[in-house]
Amino acid sequence: MVAELAALFVFVLVLGAEAIHAKRVRRIAPLAFGPTARPAAWSRFAPLLRVVSLTALCWGLVTLLLLNPKVHVAEEVPEDEMQHLLIVLDVSPSMRLKDAGTNKDESRMRRAATVMSSFFDRVNMHRYRTSVVAVYNGAKLVVEETKDMEVVHNIFNDLPMHHAFSAGETDLFSGLQEASELAQYWNPRSTTLLLISDGDTVPGVGMPKMPVSIANTVVIGVGDAQKGSFIDGRHSRQDVSTLRQVAIRLNGTYHNGNEKHLSTDLIDQLAVNGSASPLDNLTLREYALFVCALSALIYALLPWLLYQFGTQWKPGVPVDTDNSLQAANGNRNAPSGRRQRQTVS
Repeated sequence: MVAELAALFVFVLVLGAEAIHAKRVRRIAPLAFGPTARPAAWSRFAPLLRVVSLTALCWGLVTLLLLNPKVHVAEEVPEDEMQHLLIVLDVSPSMRLKDAGTNKDESRMRRAATVMSSFFDRVNMHRYRTSVVAVYNGAKLVVEETKDMEVVHNIFNDLPMHHAFSAGETDLFSGLQEASELAQYWNPRSTTLLLISDGDTVPGVGMPKMPVSIANTVVIGVGDAQKGSFIDGRHSRQDVSTLRQVAIRLNGTYHNGNEKHLSTDLIDQLAVNGSASPLDNLTLREYALFVCALSALIYALLPWLLYQFGTQWKPGVPVDTDNSLQAANGNRNAPSGRRQRQTVS
């Protein structure tokens, strides 16, 4: 309220000053603007611009004066701006087959670790709490809402988590069900879901429904999609078509991570879609700073613009510079008597 009252006072004061100034300009208008006594059409708005810019500048400065100082703490994210990263990781024995990577000599789990390491390096993980769900023929929550990335790196570093399960077929949907139950109480559109698997065995029915907290979903496939390897008497390879269908059913995106990391465009999409618009984060301080900068710029540029483009009237007599210089040079080179006679005549 104080800033508004100060701005109102400045508005009245500047308006009165402009009225006095306008009377003085009208008095010498023919001298300043020529026979028409009229300035350029746009310059008639100059008084209004001065009044508005000074009023806005006063409001912005008083607002900044009254606001509490903003303290910047490194790597501190407000609680309401924290996001969730939920990883569903396939830890079945087929993930240890070595047919992944550019040279087809990495295990599928090692390739998953490489892809995720690239993801962690390019994302501001200080904004995320990370949870990991391991899935084989069931699902187990390994870590919940951690901010310690060393714990997450250790999970991907050949941790033999398949020993925590009984032998059997992979039930990928049980991991999704566990993830759904974990994320159901989180804020809407605050979670990015990453499903990492070779798609070895995926049932056709039983897809759990994801809660509204899931904003983005990416299904990352690892393992050779062409040749594959044998395990337990059967042929195992990355089932691209099945993983792509899972991604579609989750309203997400499929990415073949066997040879390529997640693209920068996809990471940008994950980082932006789950967060609020930048305009939603603007406070009164940012608006006041913007108003101060814009109004000060207008007030500073206005005198120069008026001088350059305020009128088309150019007072004075046109002079032919070339002829004047030639005449002056000729007179200077003539004898003194002749110059005197020319002066007398």
